[in-house]
Amino acid sequence: MQRAAHVVLRPIRIARAEGTRSLIARGFAKAGAIITPHTVTMLVATEDAERLDWTEPAPWQADPITVDQGPVDIAWIMSPPGLESGGHQNLFRFIDLAEKAGHRCSIYLYTTNTTPVSFTDIRSMLHTAAAYPEVSASIEMYDRDQGVRAGTQAIFATGWETAYPAYLDKSNARRFYFVQDYEASFYPLGTESLLAENTYRFGFHGITAGGWLANKLSTEFGMNTDHFDFAADKTHYSVTNLERRNEVFFYARPVTARRAFEFGLLVLAEFARIKPDVRINFAGWDVSNWAIPFEHTNLASLDISELNAVYNRCAAGLVLSLSNMSLLPLELLSSGVTPVVNDGPNNRLVSDNAYIEYVQASPLAIARKMAEVFDRPDAVERSVAMSKSVATSTWSDSGDQFLAAFERAMRG
Repeated sequence: MQRAAHVVLRPIRIARAEGTRSLIARGFAKAGAIITPHTVTMLVATEDAERLDWTEPAPWQADPITVDQGPVDIAWIMSPPGLESGGHQNLFRFIDLAEKAGHRCSIYLYTTNTTPVSFTDIRSMLHTAAAYPEVSASIEMYDRDQGVRAGTQAIFATGWETAYPAYLDKSNARRFYFVQDYEASFYPLGTESLLAENTYRFGFHGITAGGWLANKLSTEFGMNTDHFDFAADKTHYSVTNLERRNEVFFYARPVTARRAFEFGLLVLAEFARIKPDVRINFAGWDVSNWAIPFEHTNLASLDISELNAVYNRCAAGLVLSLSNMSLLPLELLSSGVTPVVNDGPNNRLVSDNAYIEYVQASPLAIARKMAEVFDRPDAVERSVAMSKSVATSTWSDSGDQFLAAFERAMRG
C-alpha cells in the first residue's frame, strides 16, 4: 500500500514542486517502456531541435540591436513556473530587479507538455507564494509562428530547452542566456545531454549564477559570460537563537539527482552513530516514502517563512551540490548555521566564505566534520560571526552586477 501511494503521489509532488518541466523530463525516461510506437518527446520540441543549425550564423547575429541609453524591452522565455521551483523563484527575482531599474519585461512560457497551461493557477500561485516577487511583466505562451512581440530588444533564454526558441525567433533582438546550472549534466550521456550542451555554443551572451558557471562556459565553449554573486535575503534569514543548538539540517531532495540524496544518507547514518542525541531534520521534499535507516524528522517542503525558525535550531547544515552550488549555504550562514558542503570548484568558485566547511566527498569525513561543529566551545559566538560574514551580501548587489553586465552588452 505504501509503495502504491508513492507511485501515485510522486508525479503530483514533482509537478507541484518543480513545475511540469521536471515532471515531463522524468516521464520521458520511462515512456519507451509503456508507449508503442515510441514517440520522441523531450523538453525541447522536436521541430525546434531539427530546425536549429548553430554551425551557421543566425540572421540575428549579423545585426543585433543595440540600445545606447534608456530602458530595454526584454522577453524572457521560460518553462511554466512551479510553487517550489527555486530556479523560477530566482529568475523572477531578477525580472523584478530589471523592472525596478526601468526595463520593460515580458514572459513567454515554452513547454512540450500537451496539457494546457492554466494561467489562472500560475497567476494565483505567483501572487500568493512568498518566495515569488510581484512583477509587472505580462505572461503568455510562446508561439513560434508569432515569436516575441515587435519592439523586443533583448531575449533571454532561461533553461536549455528555451534556448532553442530563443535562437530561432525571427526578431533581431540581442540574445542572452540566464544560466543557473550546467544543465547538460542533468541527463545521462545521450541525446538530451548533447542538445543541452549545444545551447552553450549558440552565441548567446551568458549571465550566470556564480563564477563557476561563467568560467566553465567561457573556457570550455568560448561563450561570452558575466556572472552575479549569490546572496541571502536578510528579510527571511537571521540569527534569533543565542543558545547552543542540538539539531542538524539536511537539504533532502531525492527527486533531484545533483543534490546526492543517497550519498547524504550515507553521511547521516555515520553522523547518527557519532551523535545519537542530535536531531536530524530533513527538508526540501517529503521523504515519508523513503526507507531511512536512522531516526529523523521529516519536515517535507517548507514555506520560505518557516525556514529561519528551523535553521535557528540547527548547528550544522548538510548541503550537497554536484553541479552549481545551491543558494542554501549562504542562507544557512545568515541564520548562524555552519554549512557542510562537498568540496569542488563548482562550490568553491561560487563562495569562498571562510565559515563554509568544504569537505572531500567521503561520507565518513563529512560526518566527522559535522560532528566537530557540535563540539566547538565557541558555537554561539561563531553563529553570530557567520551571520555577520554575509550581512553585506545582498540580492540588490547581485542585481547591480546583473544589470551592469546586461546593459554593457546591450550597448554593443
